[in-house]
Amino acid sequence: MHGSLEITLILLVAAVLTVTLFRRLNLPPMLGYLVLGIIAGPHALSFVPESAETTYLAEFGVVFLMFSIGLEFSLPQLISMRRVVFGLGGAQVVVTLLVFLALSMLFGLPWQAGLALGGALAMSSTAIVSKTLAEKLQLNSPHGQQTMGVLLFQDLAVVPLLVLIPALSQDQQVMAATVGYALFKALIILIFLLFVGQTLMRRWFHLVARSKSSELFVLNVLMVTLGLAYLTGLAGLSLALGAFLAGILISETEYRYQVEDYIKPFRDVLLGLFFITIGMLLNLQIVAQNFLWVMALLLALIVIKTGIVYILARLFRNDTSVAMRCALALGCAGEFGFVLLSLAGTHALLTEQTRQIVLAAMLLSLMLSPVILMNSDHLVLKFSKSEWMLRAMALTELSAKSMNAQSHVIICGYGRSGQSLARFLEQEKISVIALDVDPARVKQAAAAGDSVVFGDASRREVLMSAGLPRASALVVSFADTKMAEKILAHVQAMRPELPVIVRTYDDTDLEHLRLKGATEIVPEVLEGSLMLATHTMLLLGLPLAHVLRRMRDMRAAQYQLVRGFFHGATDIEADMEESAQPRLQSIMLNEDAAAVGKTLQELSMDDLYVEVTAVRRRNVRNTNPSPDMTLEKSDVLILLGAPENLAQAEMRLLQG
Repeated sequence: MHGSLEITLILLVAAVLTVTLFRRLNLPPMLGYLVLGIIAGPHALSFVPESAETTYLAEFGVVFLMFSIGLEFSLPQLISMRRVVFGLGGAQVVVTLLVFLALSMLFGLPWQAGLALGGALAMSSTAIVSKTLAEKLQLNSPHGQQTMGVLLFQDLAVVPLLVLIPALSQDQQVMAATVGYALFKALIILIFLLFVGQTLMRRWFHLVARSKSSELFVLNVLMVTLGLAYLTGLAGLSLALGAFLAGILISETEYRYQVEDYIKPFRDVLLGLFFITIGMLLNLQIVAQNFLWVMALLLALIVIKTGIVYILARLFRNDTSVAMRCALALGCAGEFGFVLLSLAGTHALLTEQTRQIVLAAMLLSLMLSPVILMNSDHLVLKFSKSEWMLRAMALTELSAKSMNAQSHVIICGYGRSGQSLARFLEQEKISVIALDVDPARVKQAAAAGDSVVFGDASRREVLMSAGLPRASALVVSFADTKMAEKILAHVQAMRPELPVIVRTYDDTDLEHLRLKGATEIVPEVLEGSLMLATHTMLLLGLPLAHVLRRMRDMRAAQYQLVRGFFHGATDIEADMEESAQPRLQSIMLNEDAAAVGKTLQELSMDDLYVEVTAVRRRNVRNTNPSPDMTLEKSDVLILLGAPENLAQAEMRLLQG
């Protein structure tokens, strides 16, 4: 077998296994690629040799990373967040760079090396931080906006650093001229592309899109990205700068989101290769020999960087809790730091020993980053008195609003689905208290008179303040299984009998959520397909009664609570098939009933093809009765079955 094919297969198998493991552990795949590179690299198991071809392919990963950053770049967003981006973000990068420059020179490194190290260590992980904030629903929180503003400036700061670092390896007499000339060329290219390129790019994409060929569209995106990267490379600048500019140009067209979907597989695969090559650079032998230096730099990096961000955030008039959260989020190294460190090593600004120490410290900090972020709430609560005060005020406001509420519905999430549900319930004169973590949405909706307050529904104290002990039902209106599990765990601990309705995207987690305590799960995909089927059958001329019966059967098979119906004297059977449909019947057990004192399992209702869907005891409805449940006097059993089977079940329950 050819050697290159063997290497490729080994990398593919190892990548699949490693990334699968890291996703199971809820860790970023990027860390999995780094670990894989360390293990498979030339300094460990030597599965993958260090070659120019591998390094060149890895550079394409950086190209597509910069392209995706440019694609997400928004000039209106930049202008609206200019105080955070250019104020706090600019101050963080400059101060961090200068501090590590001074420390590097203190330890005898040349200022060129110190400048490169300062730039690399000033970066934080956009991928890890943004993903964690999104999972915790904190992107729109005050500390989330501050953190994302700083990360946006860091992404922008990479561009001049990509120009500056190669020039630092030049002779000092021509360095200033080289840096000035490189920045001048970058500025000219930037101005030309932004003012002339936008019009050309929009017209060109219109022309390509008219062909209605996805294959041609993908080829065009690749051509534009790699073409601009090649042009900046010819101009003596980095390939990544051209890719960044390509992303900016396309972001101003209406094809931005389509391009993002098409380019994501290429970006993720090549970016994974880049992080594998970064891991391959780590020489474990050198790291072991300088282990104390690695740990000292790791500690210095996290402490100094966290301290700088905290002080600057406080100077920009953020309260203590917001400043602490920003500092904890930004205190570790980032993926662009590896790009800059690799560039500094390529241009011989650092000795191999120094580069290995810095690389190891950055890798360890990156691995610690998710752990720090996931525990940031506990750390802030421990050290910030203002956080306790703010939470207490929010809970007090919530408690005051829910104080007089009785038999209300708690809606977790006030997006489109939550708002629509709230309006339906209010029309039926059912009181509602909605919880949402988007402060802007809560502010606007509350100003309009909606009963919504700021609060994280996955926290026990928030649910208690929302009147969970007095609520008649709880609805999770957003499709997030992990958050739904947290909410269900709190409900099961405090009100296990409370009906909980959970929204999901599809039916993947139906049984899992049912086991966690959900009374009913509503999958979006199923409801959409049912509505499609309804309209299609009606337009094909099928009778309305037949269509409604089919829809009811489908829902009965899916949803527990809509299986069957309570029959009345006014019901008119459409046909014999309709009369044989399962229906619901309530039976109250009097003190002489034969079922009193027996368990549901002993009654063997399954033999009669009848299902006990719920048991109502002392005005509490249990929709998931256990087979071991012993029946008592005055219990009301809700049975589901065919009419003749229900009659036999009633005789067994009452007469034996």
